Amino acid sequence: MLFNDIYKTIFKPAEGIFKDKGSKFLAFAYPFIQEQDLKNIIASLKNEHSKARHFCFAYRLTADRNIFRINDDGEPSGTAGRPILNTLLSNDLTNILVVVVRYFGGTLLGIPGLINAYKKATEDAISQAIIIQKTVQDIYQLFFDYLQMNEVMKIVKDDNLEVIDQNFDLTCQMKIAINQSELSKIIDKLEKIEALKSTYLYTI
Repeated sequence: MLFNDIYKTIFKPAEGIFKDKGSKFLAFAYPFIQEQDLKNIIASLKNEHSKARHFCFAYRLTADRNIFRINDDGEPSGTAGRPILNTLLSNDLTNILVVVVRYFGGTLLGIPGLINAYKKATEDAISQAIIIQKTVQDIYQLFFDYLQMNEVMKIVKDDNLEVIDQNFDLTCQMKIAINQSELSKIIDKLEKIEALKSTYLYTI
């Protein structure tokens, strides 16, 4: 079986809305890679929507889609975060966060009404988003002597590697992105260069 290193996510933030019986559900979708960014995003929304009652969310992370989290933020259990997540699942999206901000309209919607509202708001945000396909890449930092420059650049050129950052001094440094499906082949080539050191940094 071939290694699948393609995943779907959104290109930039998008917004959606759903209204029911006076309640307003505003959905905010974000490209999302670092879990530590969540706190700032929620804080910013709470600042912007200070009169809203609930800030419910779900996110999915990584290309294998194994990491996820949901939060009902005071709504009945299973009525907010889960429908948001299920919408992400049905659209096969990852590295995405959706926060739905609810303004209460005075009328209780009941369990089915809430599930429907959070789902519809999320669907609207996704329908407004630009969906893109991305390739899973590992980011490596290379350290090598100036004399090895030609060998390194040949691999970069031959394998069409993306150079994110470089600094050519007495000791050269280069940050490159390698498609995970080609990782072992590229690392093998790099290891054949004498005195070159490579360090794994992170995956995107």
